[in-house]
Amino acid sequence: MAHRITLIPGDGIGPEVAEATVRVVEATGAAVAWERVDAGEKALAETGKLLPEGVYQSLARTHVGLKGPTAPPIGGGHKSINVTLRKKLDLYTNFRPVRMLPGLKTRFQGVPIDMIIFRENTEDLYAGLEHEVVPGVVESLKIITRTASLRIARATFQYVQREGRKKVTAVHKANIMKMSDGLFLTCCREVAADFPAIKYEELIVDNARDHFVLESGVQVFSVFAENDHVDRHALKPRFQAGQHAHGAEVGVEIELSAQRDVDAFVAAADGRGGGALEADMRARE
Repeated sequence: MAHRITLIPGDGIGPEVAEATVRVVEATGAAVAWERVDAGEKALAETGKLLPEGVYQSLARTHVGLKGPTAPPIGGGHKSINVTLRKKLDLYTNFRPVRMLPGLKTRFQGVPIDMIIFRENTEDLYAGLEHEVVPGVVESLKIITRTASLRIARATFQYVQREGRKKVTAVHKANIMKMSDGLFLTCCREVAADFPAIKYEELIVDNARDHFVLESGVQVFSVFAENDHVDRHALKPRFQAGQHAHGAEVGVEIELSAQRDVDAFVAAADGRGGGALEADMRARE
């Protein structure tokens, strides 16, 4: 009997990406019956709705959906279709396995990457609750609840236990958002106590990123700019010099900072290699 799957091609490159994915799925030999429904700009033009009721009806029948990209307007317009679907269907777990595939040639070939990311999908800033307090002042509400925090934590630990994995890391910003992310951590610790065989740790999100990059053996230069008008041609020789000197792949991260910090950082970085900059990054953790 064929597996019934709802297919939502999407907008822009969505139909092309969705069709390629369909070919990959069918190449496995799996028997699939696709229910094609439209959401996004095409649906809006044909039905007057970005998410017609037929999309929900199809998903209610199949319980499985494959969706191509849709294009939410930036800085205005309708809400993200992805966020709307997540909230309407209570799709609270964003589950993302990250593994290095054997034989795949990439910049990070040989790095033993094997991690699973569980992200809560329905609240925090994804709640999408914004309002204008007074003209020129907009407030965006970050919502954290005990119910949702316990639910995502328990789903994570149950998966780790079932799959025989060894560790869960709660990634947070509780150093700044002490009440909201503090509640999240309290819930994670409560659930962790029910799974004593699984190692539990916590990392501030900035440190989590740096640890992942540095422990993979990849050197990183951080370049600070006060806006996006960065002379990348002027910066390029410095990157190349660091790469040739240390034989490491070089990633470039553009962040916003005051110009005085830009000048100080560039002056300190000139004439030094990746090892010194790596030490700078560790010192900032």
